Amino acid sequence: MSHSSTMQNAEAFEIRFQSLFNQGRALAFPCDSTGVVNLDAMSEKARTNYLFARGMIGREYAVPFVQPREPY
Repeated sequence: MSHSSTMQNAEAFEIRFQSLFNQGRALAFPCDSTGVVNLDAMSEKARTNYLFARGMIGREYAVPFVQPREPY
């Protein structure tokens, strides 16, 4: 797979962390089809939020799931 098709794949999906306590609250981040995010491409704030969500699985957020991203 070429680098450009890998990038397209990464932009086509998101990993979503749904709040356990508030259905309207979730954090979502671009990822590839397997849920791998590119931490180097994230802003500092997005990276902090992603790492926070991962650390709070089972406490604040449900186990994340990968889904296709909505087109803009």
